[in-house]
Amino acid sequence: MVIGSALGWGNWATVLLAVLLAFVFGYAMTLLPLFRAGIGVGSALKLALASDTISITIMEIVDNALMLIIPGAMDAGLTEPLFWGSLILALAVAGVIAFPVNRWLIARGRGHALVHKHHDQHPSNKVISEEGHEYKHHIPHH
Repeated sequence: MVIGSALGWGNWATVLLAVLLAFVFGYAMTLLPLFRAGIGVGSALKLALASDTISITIMEIVDNALMLIIPGAMDAGLTEPLFWGSLILALAVAGVIAFPVNRWLIARGRGHALVHKHHDQHPSNKVISEEGHEYKHHIPHH
């Protein structure tokens, strides 16, 4: 929304860019930790698509619909409180609507639950055994 508004684009071009960037950055935030865990591109892409598509889709439908529905929100400039207030409201409502869907998916082993089991596979996460106890030791990246 911000980029399209700053460039003076029309509503639909702005929405298209917002949706495109939401998917690109949404998938990227899932893919990077999977790549760091040593998961191959094909498997990581399948996991990202399976875990994020529904959530991002819901967020984008709701927040863009609200921005289009709120009178003047899409025409307001970046210096106007109407733009930022509408964007904050739209994102908050979208998050509230996506949250129960994500919880439902995770409870059934779907959505983000698919990638959670891979978070501890990075080589910097090392288990240290000492006197019958195991401790997870995280080695920081440089």
